[in-house]
Amino acid sequence: METIVLGIGETLVRDDRHWASWANWLGVPAHTLSALVGAAVAQGRDATDALRVLRPDMDVDEAYLARAAAGRGEHLDESDLYPDVRPALAELRAAGVRVVVAGNGTVRAGELLRALDLPADLVVTSAEWGVRKPDPAFFARVVEVAEAEPSATLYVGDHPADDLFPAAAAGLRTAHLRRGAYGHWWAEHPDVVGAADFRVNALTELVGVGSPPARTAFEDGSGAVGAARPARVSYLRGL
Repeated sequence: METIVLGIGETLVRDDRHWASWANWLGVPAHTLSALVGAAVAQGRDATDALRVLRPDMDVDEAYLARAAAGRGEHLDESDLYPDVRPALAELRAAGVRVVVAGNGTVRAGELLRALDLPADLVVTSAEWGVRKPDPAFFARVVEVAEAEPSATLYVGDHPADDLFPAAAAGLRTAHLRRGAYGHWWAEHPDVVGAADFRVNALTELVGVGSPPARTAFEDGSGAVGAARPARVSYLRGL
């Protein structure tokens, strides 16, 4: 692979703080909201549906602005990163791979991520591009900034509907990361297995992708290493 593009939430960044801050804002125990998020994930729905269970009339975007105005907006620091993020990204760059971080997020999230000075060539969020995953236009932008052919670009993410399927539809190679609620719950779904070129449990397994040896890394779950798989379309709401 010449370029590896990674999503943000539950790929690089843990969502613990995100959901805990929403629970605090809504005045409910963090466990209550976490359980509702889990139920939404298991039903193949958007995780933000959990917020609307608690507040059916909630406009999430307006609530986000209200939180920020009250001084309780987004926060992101080193402790929010998964421990494999820096070593994996640093090794990829050292191997001559272009590293891009591109995922759903606010303008503020982009600022906070860039302030962490990650070993990446580009860090950008959907709000900065004006288009969110899984919109095909988002992945058209990914192809533009990759500076490589789609077949030489790998998109890495945990969410089948937001990451895996639209990236494959855009002609990109794909790696499904078993991480976070979506990544774990849907890991063995036939559509996920069918669409993923690679299935990994940690970002450090990405080092050496596309290189000749290393059968132990990049096992696709079937015993084949890096074997291309046809993308499939799921009829589940969240997939």
